[in-house]
Amino acid sequence: MSTVIGMILAFALVIGAILMGGSPLPFINVESILIVVLGTIAVTAISFPLSEMLTIPYHVFTLLRHGQRDPAAEAVKVLRLAVEARKENDVLAVERMLPRVKDTPFLAKAMQLVADATPVEEIEQIMRREAGTTSARHMRAVDFLRRAGDVAPAMGLIGTLIGLVRMLGNLDNPAEIGPSMAVALLTTLYGAVLAHLIFIPLAAKTEHCTTEEALVNNLYAIGATSMRRQENPRRLEMLLNTILPPAKRVVFFK
Repeated sequence: MSTVIGMILAFALVIGAILMGGSPLPFINVESILIVVLGTIAVTAISFPLSEMLTIPYHVFTLLRHGQRDPAAEAVKVLRLAVEARKENDVLAVERMLPRVKDTPFLAKAMQLVADATPVEEIEQIMRREAGTTSARHMRAVDFLRRAGDVAPAMGLIGTLIGLVRMLGNLDNPAEIGPSMAVALLTTLYGAVLAHLIFIPLAAKTEHCTTEEALVNNLYAIGATSMRRQENPRRLEMLLNTILPPAKRVVFFK
């Protein structure tokens, strides 16, 4: 919700400042919007394959919607599963727990490998590759958003130059000076708003979520291999706390 609330507040402040000065109509210019918005998309598309570009909005939305899990809460979740699995000491017990983790695909896959009695070394390799692939996919989305954040102000500058050239070419026609100057200034405004209120904040938030997701996936992988080895959950707690930040470390066994 911080992403949505922050964006709404930022746009509300900008729109509020515009409305306090009078009518918002002088701030609307279709030509400037086309230059900045379509220009940013077109230039950014040069750096990325079209098929990848089409999937980036979905990946960003999914990560922001579902990827923000509290590492401490997920560590406790893994420990509870480990305690239950060790108590029953049965592979079938792990299989019975699968429906409870279906909302977390990475953990579900790790638990399925445990239920299938996959060797520990193979579980580690599979989950390491899976985590690496997921992080790489999300980082490509971060690269796209950062690239768009760099391009948007540049397109605003290009629009500004277009407006200035048009204005200087029509100094003998006062009726053209105003519209040309509007294009020059509004393209800079649109470029700054697009970059600093949308693309750059989303890139930073997506990168943060990717880092958090990598940490949580590591917790899942460690928990799965521990369950496969049928280790004492107290040892698992110690292992999980070694990778958790100090403020997020858990005390499950008292």
